[in-house]
Amino acid sequence: MDNRIFEDLLVVDLSTFVTGGFCSLMLANQGADVVKVERPGVGDDIRHSGPPFVDGDSPYYWTVNYDKRSVELDLKSAEGLAALYDLAAEADVFVQNFRPGTAEKLGVDYDRIREENEDVIYCAISAFGQTGPWSQRPGYDLLVQGMSGIMSVTGEANGGPVKVGLPQTDLITGMWAAFGISSALYRRERTGEGEYIDLGMLDATLPWLTKQAGKVFAGEEPGRMGTKDPVLAPYQSFETADGHINVACLNQKLWRGFCEAIDRGDLPEDERFETNADRVGHMDELEREIESRLADRSTDEWMDVFVEAGIPAGPVRDVEDALYNEQTESRGVMRTLEKGGTEVPVIEHPLNFAHSDSGFESPPPDLGEHTREVFADLGYDEDRLDEMAEAGAFGDD
Repeated sequence: MDNRIFEDLLVVDLSTFVTGGFCSLMLANQGADVVKVERPGVGDDIRHSGPPFVDGDSPYYWTVNYDKRSVELDLKSAEGLAALYDLAAEADVFVQNFRPGTAEKLGVDYDRIREENEDVIYCAISAFGQTGPWSQRPGYDLLVQGMSGIMSVTGEANGGPVKVGLPQTDLITGMWAAFGISSALYRRERTGEGEYIDLGMLDATLPWLTKQAGKVFAGEEPGRMGTKDPVLAPYQSFETADGHINVACLNQKLWRGFCEAIDRGDLPEDERFETNADRVGHMDELEREIESRLADRSTDEWMDVFVEAGIPAGPVRDVEDALYNEQTESRGVMRTLEKGGTEVPVIEHPLNFAHSDSGFESPPPDLGEHTREVFADLGYDEDRLDEMAEAGAFGDD
């Protein structure tokens, strides 16, 4: 690929786990050279996140580290820190997700990095941002899901709060970080100035509340509704003879078409279900009426009916079926990259440009795989690299 949007971009990523990792992954997918700076002998904690493991690697680590180069640097050694400054001097973007105050202690805060590189785009990710009464608290996806209100509206109405089954707030934050960096790069093209981005996970998550925030703004209290929607009906999962199916009727035409497709033409004439507002007000009765009919056939049988009728519906798949199916195959979503004789699965990113290339080209790196290569690119010769290794810049051999 020789026509990628960020092909000349150098990103130095000191982050661990997902928030910074998914951010730099998104940039790598568009051609950025992402240098992953890791603790010698240990690396990013996500490398050890598991089980399961495949040939000693965590597949979870794979999913956020394609197309990166790994260097080991001991930032507590003078040689290691000096080497990082040399790397930062050439960087377009610098990413870290330390707790506020840690970057200053290590000597990698914005002011210090800016001394080496005045126009750098520096992104500092933390749980609650760099300011405010909670700024020094540790924070992880589970905590932020709870504190952001997500868990209060997730789960069944008669059950307790439920965590979304993926690291949602980590990924939300990573996407905001990539968007913020892209925006800052665009601004730099116009002004020539670098930028500092202070990004908190809680701040990043709250804008995603949308419908639920809208209810609060209207003086209502949103709560857990299972798969039901607070403002649309039917817009939820229903049980079939062998599984579950999602149905989304966003207007009266679709509602009537759905009723005809399931041979329940009487439902639109029922005053409880006549308008969307009526249906939202009688969701439980509506669910019973619909599910009593859908239980007669399998999910695949109903999908044939709904596709033919043009009704928005879809099966509830397990993860493997979601990854591997005729649609993802036709779109090239799932690929593999070779890594030491092992085929590493890759979930391609969704941006398909008409005039630019995108996509992953290399597997996730081994710890320190590119240490010498990266610094050789900066002009270090072999003697200098040997001296640095002797001085402990790359950790203990």
